[in-house]
Amino acid sequence: MQLDQLKLANREATLARVAEVINRQSSAGAQLLLEIRGQSLTVQAAIGDTSLETGDWVKVMRAGNELQLMGKLAQTPETTISRALAQRLPWQQSVDAGLARILTTLTGGARPDSVAPTGTPINNPPQPLPQPVRQAIEQLISRLPSSQSLTPGAGTQPGAAGQLRQWVEESGLFAESRLARAPQAALPDLKLAIGRVITALLAQQGSGPDAFNRFTPLASPELVQAPLQFPNTFPPPPPQGSAEPTVGQMLRLLAGMLNRITVNQLHSQILSTRTTAEAPTPVSTMLLELPWLNPNNEPRIAQLRIEQDPADSGQKTSGTPRATEWRLSLAMDLDEAGPLHFDVSLRQDQVSAQVWAEKQSTLRQVREDLPQLRKGLSDIGLDVVDLECRRGTPRGANTRLEHRLVDTRV
Repeated sequence: MQLDQLKLANREATLARVAEVINRQSSAGAQLLLEIRGQSLTVQAAIGDTSLETGDWVKVMRAGNELQLMGKLAQTPETTISRALAQRLPWQQSVDAGLARILTTLTGGARPDSVAPTGTPINNPPQPLPQPVRQAIEQLISRLPSSQSLTPGAGTQPGAAGQLRQWVEESGLFAESRLARAPQAALPDLKLAIGRVITALLAQQGSGPDAFNRFTPLASPELVQAPLQFPNTFPPPPPQGSAEPTVGQMLRLLAGMLNRITVNQLHSQILSTRTTAEAPTPVSTMLLELPWLNPNNEPRIAQLRIEQDPADSGQKTSGTPRATEWRLSLAMDLDEAGPLHFDVSLRQDQVSAQVWAEKQSTLRQVREDLPQLRKGLSDIGLDVVDLECRRGTPRGANTRLEHRLVDTRV
């Protein structure tokens, strides 16, 4: 019996989370999927006037062979985050594609938004960007890493660790926390820099920040198709035409880019607070994207997932406490080498790594470089436990929230 498996005594109360409202019934009842003590349980519940939604926490009590609903707890931060995430999912713009379109305006300008008296859009010729807008875009682009910074062996150079830390810090994932610490500073941060471009564009139109809410964000098709996959391995659509965007299109692109960064922030928060029966202690998770410039100054994206699995989150083996483990996944699609995926695990001074490549020529080159990588890791005092390269992509590389946690129809 499932109630016995929960080890819930008669008349004992406990908390349960509404994982899914399966079916709302007209007789003030509903079929619910509850998460109780790490297990899932489908129940028929008489909820009366109580409004229950996915993510709500309720108090239940065992009464013989039944569960009684005692009441609903106040809304949790996780629920608030989930709903904010669901609202932004359909409106994500790939950061590299958005930056590419914005970059064209530095040389080609932007077309003014205007319509004829009949309501038909007027195809105005492009005009140079006003200097404040141009300066804001140039400042944003100047902070992006270039391919020269990512050449083989660059990671061993003095200051490389600090440079990598700076790229992560300025990715936009920590924008609000950095701004809270220095509210008056013009911080070098991707999300804040995009906001400064938006502010400059609106100011040139004589509009304030509130006018930005009128613009519907432009979404990338691959992010609409798989809004929570990270890394997103769907191929991007063919490049759009070279026609200069209008000012309104620029604002819509920027709105979608902001949504993409915010989705990664919210997704990270939910993953960092989720617990399971196997991992009762949350695994701190960061999902972030680092835009960079290839030799042709075209924007590209590196997708990173960083996890810190604390020492007490897993089972102890042989009476020895489990050490904290750091895991890093990095996905990039290079112009000549093709898609590459790196999985690295570090526990104390032991490191293991797998490299995945889709192109056979790239696979061959990576295998030739593995001895150099092993030596570099050993030189900094790490014990290389496992180091291999495989063709293809790792199984389970795409991570997503369970659909019952976030209702994407919201």
